Amino acid sequence: MPDAIRAFAGDCTVTTDDRTHRGRVLVLVKSDRTVLVHDADGYQPVAWLTRADDVTVERDGDGFGLTAHLDDRTLRVTGRRIRRSVYPVTEAGVPVGTSPKTGGPLVRAGGAVVDLDAGARYPLVAGATVLDETCPDCGLPLMAVDRGATFEVCIDRACEPLDDAVREAFDREWTCPDCGSDLRVIRRNGRLLAGCDAYPDCETAFTIPAGVVVDECSCGLPVFETATGERCLDGTCDR
Repeated sequence: MPDAIRAFAGDCTVTTDDRTHRGRVLVLVKSDRTVLVHDADGYQPVAWLTRADDVTVERDGDGFGLTAHLDDRTLRVTGRRIRRSVYPVTEAGVPVGTSPKTGGPLVRAGGAVVDLDAGARYPLVAGATVLDETCPDCGLPLMAVDRGATFEVCIDRACEPLDDAVREAFDREWTCPDCGSDLRVIRRNGRLLAGCDAYPDCETAFTIPAGVVVDECSCGLPVFETATGERCLDGTCDR
């Protein structure tokens, strides 16, 4: 069952490839097929299998059996009169606002802002900072992103694409060092680039780094201030 934790509790026999346990335990099956078996002693599970290839639960009358496989390893839990519960779960993260659609919480987790009630997920670009301010069009939070300059755009890229903001600021602002044509702001293979307008005759293209333009390099391209220091738009430049 996706996005849920299944819990089984009762008197169980737990068998792995090298040992067997017996006791009243709690068995958790997470949505990523990780299986954890907990007893009363401490926080460490007595047995577990992380992201199993498959998890099978069988019931026969009041009998219970759970089998999980991962490569050549097997975890087997059997018992009788086992209590079972299912708990819906979501990603957990740092609160960053309120959903304009549901009024529920928005959290930042796993490189995205997640609407816990609606289940919507808004992936963030690398280096983005989620702001307290909200988008005037949709009500979602704004994010600040450094791509040549600092842009404040909606976290929903369908509402206010970062690419459009960078393109408006820097399209044709720089010159290709190889053929003298304009560099265009484009997205190719998932990357935001300054690519030569003469493509495919000239294949020169540079990834636009996470930083702001602070100077001009001796090669004629812009210099960016990034988290690791100053660098030319051409990452191979020996400036």
